[in-house]
Amino acid sequence: MKRPIAFLVVIGLFSFAVLAHAADRDDAKALVKRAAAYVKYQGKEKALAEISTPKGMFDKGELYVFAYDLQGVMLAHPKNPALIGQNLIAVPDTEGKLFRKEIVERAQSQGSGWVDYVYLNPETNKQEHKTTYFQKVGDIILCCGVYQDYSHGGD
Repeated sequence: MKRPIAFLVVIGLFSFAVLAHAADRDDAKALVKRAAAYVKYQGKEKALAEISTPKGMFDKGELYVFAYDLQGVMLAHPKNPALIGQNLIAVPDTEGKLFRKEIVERAQSQGSGWVDYVYLNPETNKQEHKTTYFQKVGDIILCCGVYQDYSHGGD
């Protein structure tokens, strides 16, 4: 009788992990949608300033919005202001993926979507897998990603 109970516990934990991951993705997408509305109602310059504000309305710890122009220049970033103004389109992640190029190209062709890559998590200071939701709003691309730390048995 112990096996069915153990199986149910494992399935329950797996389901919880899947639901928690889905909620993270939903939160990232919702934060981008809120930033897009802010751009539309407050204007691009005010929005970029707010997006770049550490612990501002679009910086929720590991969940934060950042923005590129249509050439891959970083326009706003609350965690790493040194990136602002740099064209990063040809800078790969640690596995060689040109993820920013993919974000820019897909934003221009599809408007929004998800891109996976590896990036330094500014909260843990570790390279982690990240999936980022992006949305083109006028001539900028708003992004927010979810980190997935595999070193702690994450999914």
